[in-house]
Amino acid sequence: MTTNIRLAFGERVRKLRLARGFTQEGLAEEVGLHRTYIGNIERGEESVSLDNANKIAKALHVNLSELLKGLS
Repeated sequence: MTTNIRLAFGERVRKLRLARGFTQEGLAEEVGLHRTYIGNIERGEESVSLDNANKIAKALHVNLSELLKGLS
């Protein structure tokens, strides 16, 4: 079950990242995280803290609640 929410979150991040024209590296630079961490998130291999999820949401120009909506 944890993996499913990680995958869903990662897919949402990837979709929004691409829609905003970011590469993984570009998004990572924008939020101050490592590129491989962003890749791990998108593949559902990484648990994301609320702090990092909020940074990602801001960089993608969405509210944290929008980024998380419907993932459970």
